[in-house]
Amino acid sequence: MTETFIYRCRVEFHDTDMAGIVHFSNFFRYMEEAEVAFLRSRGLHVSWREGAQRLGFPRVSASCDFMKPARFEDEIEVYISVEQVGTKSVTYSHEFRRGADVLAKGRVTAVCIRVGTEQKLESIEIPAEIRAKLLGI
Repeated sequence: MTETFIYRCRVEFHDTDMAGIVHFSNFFRYMEEAEVAFLRSRGLHVSWREGAQRLGFPRVSASCDFMKPARFEDEIEVYISVEQVGTKSVTYSHEFRRGADVLAKGRVTAVCIRVGTEQKLESIEIPAEIRAKLLGI
């Protein structure tokens, strides 16, 4: 695993249900926001072009386990780290905290792809320079 990146966010009113608790689906949005911020911090992107070719890291798996509720106006820290870098995929672990309280834990796996003819997605090996940046080396 690489060093942990911390993404901070505040729970907005539109993120909550009638009880003022964050709707579970928003944790997946927070994971994506944290992933994008992490990649940006490493000089990477979720989707980019190399010449005429379009490449990206679409998600192929996502899960989240919930321990405690988050509420409107809570300040949340999302701790994200690279759990595993495979030949074609990367798996991130996420831990949501409000102060010392762990609110949820999640995982996301994304696959490196090239957009081919007729918009067909083709998985490819993660290029060495991207792998090095993901691993922080």
